[in-house]
Amino acid sequence: MSRYARQLAVPGMGPEAQARLARARVLVIGAGGLAAPVLQYLVGAGVGHLRLVDPDVVETGNLHRQALFREGNLGQPKAAVAARSLATLNPEVRITPVQESFTPATAPALAEGMDLVLDCADSFAASYVASDLCLAEGLPLIHASVVGIDGYSGGFCAGAPSLRAVFPDLPQRMGSCAEDGVLGPVVGVIGSLQAQMALAQLAGLAPSPLGRIVSFDAGTMRFGGFRFDGAPEPDHAPRFIDARDITAEDFVIDLRAADEAPLVRPDAQRLRVEQIDTFTPLPAPDRRAVLCCRSGLRSWLAAERLAARWPGPITLVALGDPQTGDTP
Repeated sequence: MSRYARQLAVPGMGPEAQARLARARVLVIGAGGLAAPVLQYLVGAGVGHLRLVDPDVVETGNLHRQALFREGNLGQPKAAVAARSLATLNPEVRITPVQESFTPATAPALAEGMDLVLDCADSFAASYVASDLCLAEGLPLIHASVVGIDGYSGGFCAGAPSLRAVFPDLPQRMGSCAEDGVLGPVVGVIGSLQAQMALAQLAGLAPSPLGRIVSFDAGTMRFGGFRFDGAPEPDHAPRFIDARDITAEDFVIDLRAADEAPLVRPDAQRLRVEQIDTFTPLPAPDRRAVLCCRSGLRSWLAAERLAARWPGPITLVALGDPQTGDTP
């Protein structure tokens, strides 16, 4: 146990807590900026098995914040590179890289047998797919998000409210690393918070991180946070489905512009989000409406507008980038 001697000396830790870490199986969604500190600290701490899921390859624009990668890794799969790097840190930890997207279709199999899910993806859709799955399966979810110079990490589900309960309404625009930029040290701070929450949950330390959000603003150099134990689950929460689950009977609306991508299928209606308030004719109430866009954000906003004037079932699809085939 000399590898973990300093860790075992922490109040609340000990041989039993270390044994819980060694038995733990964790799904990590995303191998980018947040995952860099998360993975290094979990592997160093002796978490038994990490299943690392990411569809992307290393690009030059990743290197300023995704500290597991080097120039020589450009063009290589992120999950595989990260697994190789981390294997030299702690050979006692098993790391399984999976080069595919985390989607409604792949999520159940990827989470099967896991004890905890870590959302390190820069994807609005993936975060809510993970939350919906964890809420249904009783799995703890440690989610984090960083944009620009601030971010947060929080513990959801498994007896605590879900991500939807805390964030039931979305702003008209949500930022992302690609659109609004991000500073590497901020990602490191939030990733370290996320790693600490995961270790506390897996080791059984008190208090539990579930039901708590911790935030950091690099502009003011201040931490904040709050508890959300009593947040109610929303009554109407449109779920994401995979594009392959769209049926011939569905009423499909494609919210992407004509110069952004071809229609998701020939009979789909192409509308902007603001047109949802006025378009006619509306489908029959017993028909399912499927709202499609690239990231899922426009679909969510359109679903809120459609639900205000139509009582039928609504689902969402995040189609990803048509140029690269990447799914958010």
